Amino acid sequence: MHIGLDDTDSTKGGCTTYLAAVLIEKLEKFKVKFIDYPGLIRLNPNVPWKTRGNGALCLRFNYSSEFEEQIKDTAMKLWEEHSAIDQKGTDPGIVFYKNTEIPMELTAFSKKTETSIVTLKEATELIKKLGAEASGFNSCRGIIGALAAIGETLDCDHTYELIAYRTAQNLSTKRRAVFLRVNPWKG
Repeated sequence: MHIGLDDTDSTKGGCTTYLAAVLIEKLEKFKVKFIDYPGLIRLNPNVPWKTRGNGALCLRFNYSSEFEEQIKDTAMKLWEEHSAIDQKGTDPGIVFYKNTEIPMELTAFSKKTETSIVTLKEATELIKKLGAEASGFNSCRGIIGALAAIGETLDCDHTYELIAYRTAQNLSTKRRAVFLRVNPWKG
């Protein structure tokens, strides 16, 4: 299964990558076997309705079919809980795709979202054609990014991003960072 997530944050806070991290922890109880690292793709940075970094995520894993509905229910509940749906400009989307192969048409769609404007109609037509499932809030524009995250497999091209999340008591306070200089060549 592939689960795509997008646009759960707002300009005031929240983070789709945090939702993915929480979802990964919850999926462990269903004995899923991740087949790749979580994929974080950056969509077209020039779209006028992005909230912040315009990133979307995909989780890819194998699972026992007996847990399919529980996996989807868990993902949906967390997605609803962590989406800032009451914030202007937040249009969350989630997509479920159950196929081991990513078709070329989906890969092409993903590439298009990274460089140009893609409509929700294009995304929903492709979702229907592929037999995927999608949900969205508000304008549902996050469905576009969620589907694109599934289509971008990052074959032979990737980076890693180190992310730290603030504890609840530190939200809305001044950020403090400590930098350590480490020399790996000196024991």
